[in-house]
Parts: sequence; structure tokens; C-alpha cells
Amino acid sequence: MKINLLNRFLAIVIISICYSCKGDHKNSASGNEPPDDAITASPEIQYRPNYHFSSKQGWINDPNGMFFYNGYYHLYYQHHPDSTIWGPMHWGHAISTDMISWKEMPIALYPDELGDIWSGSAIIDIENTSGLGTASSPRPVIAMFTHAKKSENENEPWRQTQGIAYSLDEGKTFTKFPENPVIDNRGIPEFRDPKVNWNEEHKQWTMVLAAGQEIMFYSSKDLKTWRHLSNFGVTYGNHDGVWECPDFFPLKVTGSEATKWVLLVSINPGGPNGGSATQYFIGDFDGTNFTLDPTFKSELAREHNFWVDYGRDNYAGVGWSNVRTASGGKLFMGWMSNWMYANDVPTDPWRGAMTSPRELHLIKGAKTYRLVSNPVRELNNYRGTKYKVEDIFVKDEIPLITSDKIDLSKAEIYLKIEELTSTTYNFKLSNKAGDELLFGYNNKDRIFYVDRSKSGKVNFSEKFADRISRAPRTSKNEGLTATVLLDKTSIELFFDNGETVMTEIFFPLEPFDSLSVASENEAFTINYMETHELKFN
Repeated sequence: MKINLLNRFLAIVIISICYSCKGDHKNSASGNEPPDDAITASPEIQYRPNYHFSSKQGWINDPNGMFFYNGYYHLYYQHHPDSTIWGPMHWGHAISTDMISWKEMPIALYPDELGDIWSGSAIIDIENTSGLGTASSPRPVIAMFTHAKKSENENEPWRQTQGIAYSLDEGKTFTKFPENPVIDNRGIPEFRDPKVNWNEEHKQWTMVLAAGQEIMFYSSKDLKTWRHLSNFGVTYGNHDGVWECPDFFPLKVTGSEATKWVLLVSINPGGPNGGSATQYFIGDFDGTNFTLDPTFKSELAREHNFWVDYGRDNYAGVGWSNVRTASGGKLFMGWMSNWMYANDVPTDPWRGAMTSPRELHLIKGAKTYRLVSNPVRELNNYRGTKYKVEDIFVKDEIPLITSDKIDLSKAEIYLKIEELTSTTYNFKLSNKAGDELLFGYNNKDRIFYVDRSKSGKVNFSEKFADRISRAPRTSKNEGLTATVLLDKTSIELFFDNGETVMTEIFFPLEPFDSLSVASENEAFTINYMETHELKFN
């Protein structure tokens, strides 16, 4: 979510000079947008996503304050409107009726005397427990966020406290609570990212907060006075970096009447393929303490392969409040980048994008519970040209899709292989400039992979293409399925019905125009492939 303190300080020193010259933007949010022709003229417009959210200009990172109300999904996000690198954080704002097509709104929250506005969450106070609603607006939107103020002593950490703001116009504008902070800081260096949800069973607001290397649990009856309940995490999970951006919610286990609690925890660094990533924990919550499920605890101790996404570019993801899918799933979205190179990716006048929205479910695997994620069904409404092939025999490299059939810069691909052989299934996106993005599955070693080392522009950071990303296969299925989402600069892979997911960005010199496949040593058959070109206005 945030860079480490030294890098953050260096970034602020540079940014603050430019920021002070640009004036106060508190009264001119809509004026920050450049004219449309300025955006079109950008030399990097080739990299603006077709359907993943990006701001018109400036820097974005963590998704914040997401909720659904009166037909609209609200996405707030960490935003620096005056630069394409991380700086004084605001809450940007966008709305959508389907989580796919977004309308950017004026900035929702600005820095103030208590500090910058770092990550947090927003809820609908249905019963007006806060007392901040009015007769004409009895259901206020309450945003809870971290105020972060830089110390005058550069060797001291940023002071991080928790504040709230309320909206009486369904999240368009906010008024900060005059008695902030509602949770002060008693000397914890990293103390941030409050995520609030209503706990129906215990009739309380429950909040999880990242505190260095653990998660702190709080409860409240009115969203203004908070009581510390418990801590979790010191001896569990990955601790190679700072814990950030938690979320906490119950999910019903697919095919069962059982319900388990899911705790999401982002970590930077410490991801399975370097840098930023999000781990998860499954257990039970008694209103005070979160305890790991015994089977999950046992497997976690044996091998930590419980990651929301094994790719290098899905971080700080959290769920939407006030909504569930028809099947009881949790809606989720992450930031599609990695702190190792996020400030360097070759885009302008914007930098940063969000992942596709996803639906989270819980399944009971062979040994324990696992979180699965898949693209939301709303994406189906954007399907255009369809291309379907069955029983594709593969030995030497053969083409699967070319640009005369499907535009691969906005495509959804579904693959099914019924019987796996002991080979490596090599897929390749390529173009006439010689760029290649490789991905696939090594069945002998049971490893999925993504290789972007020759995918186009890679030298902007020495860490961008320094390794092949890998993910272990946990499914015991005899066959393999894969859903592939392609945009101009991203690939999202959902293997085994979402049990293993990999998201990676790339920057080809020109759009990829061919997808091919080859076997490393033993022939195989792709039993079914269905591709849709996605259509957007």
C-alpha cells in the first residue's frame, strides 16, 4: 500500500516542491482534468486500459471505501492528482452501475491539518448508529481512513491516526468529523488502513486495522467510539514486510451450510514472486477473537500457499460493502501494480490501474478451505465477437487466435483440457515487433508460470522482469480450466475455476496480435476454447 519510510520521505521531498507550486486544489477538483485532446495526444495513450479503471491523470494506488448503494458501485482510491508518482494522498472517486464502466467524479477527501488521507473503508450507516444522519438523509455514508502526518524529524515515522467523515449525498461529498481522530495512536509506527463491516451476529461494527506485523480488531456501536478487542497474526503467515490493507468478512462454504471468516492481509514486500501481494487466513470469529480453522492452521504451518493472487500485480485488494452476489459471494478489487516498480511504469499523464472486479467464494479442498476468485458476471454483458474451437491437437507450436478474429487487447478466453499429460503447456502472446508474453502450466512440477522478460518495455525497472512468476497448483482435478482476461497492458489468469490466480502487467511496443500454444515434449489436446472480444463504447 505504501512505500517504506525512507523511499516515502525521498518521494515527498521531490513531490512537495511541485505540489506547493501548483496551488491548493481543494476548491478545484473538477478543474484538475486535462482536456480530452491532451489525453489523446499523450505518447503513452497506447497503454491506457480498455476496461480496467485508471484515472484521467495523476497517480493512483489502493482501492478505498468501496460500497454499493442505490444502484451505484462507489470506488474511492489513493490518489495524487498533481503527479504520476506517489505523493500527498487524496481519495479519488469513481462510480459505476456494473463495476466495469466507470465515471470519474470530483475528489472526495483532501489532506488537512491532521495529515494526508491514506487508505480506509466506507459503509452505509443504515440505522444511523452514528447519529450523523439527518431527517432528509437518515442513512449517512461513513468513511473511515488513516490520517498520516509527516514528522518534522525525518528520522521519525509518520504519525498515523484513524478519522471518519460522513456524507449526506450518497458519497459525493464528505464532511470530516470535528472530533477526529476517533482512534489515536499510542506510539505504533505502522498503524493504518481501517476496514469496517457490520457484524450482524454480534450487533456491532467490527473493524480490522493493520499494525506493523499484526492485525488489530476493534468494535463500536456508533462508529465514533472504538474499543480494542484483540490482535492476530504475530505467529502466522508471511512476515517479510509490513502488513497492510486488511479486510474481514464471513463467507459460506460452497456446497455446505458452514460459514467461515476470511481475513485478507496485504504485505509489502514478501509476496510469493517478490514485492507486494495479499495473503489470506480462514477461521472463526466469536465477536472478540479471530482463531484459525484447525485444518487451515495445519496446512499453513506446512506450506504457505494461501495467496489471493500469485501474480506480481494485485495488491491492497478489499471488498465492496453493502452488497453480495446472488450466490453469496464477496465482490473484490485490487490495485494492479507492485511497489517494486509502481513509480516507474511507462505511462503518462496517469499511472496505476485497478484489477478487474472479482467474485470471491470459499471451497473445501482436499485438506482445508481455499479462497477462489473469478471475474464478475457483469463482464459477460460486454461480450462481442465470439470465436469457438474444439479438440485442438497440439504438438509443435500452432496459432490459436489472431487479430483478424479477435482483438487481443480486449478479450476473454476460456480453455478446457480434460486430460493432462506430463508436459508443459506453453502459451505465447506475440506481435510483429518481436515482443512475447509467455504463460502456461508445467504438469510435471505442478507449477503455473508467467514470463514477461521479453514482453516489450521492461528496462524501466530492474525488478520488473527479473524473474519468471510461478504459482503451485493446489487443485487435484485431472483436467485443467483457465479463464484469461486480456487488456492492452495486463493479463489475468484464473486457473482451476479460480483456485489459482495470477495477474501481471506488461508494456508491449505494439499490441499483441497472436496467441499460440506449444507442447514442451508430449502432445496434448485442448478440448474446448471459447473467446470473446469485449466491446466498449
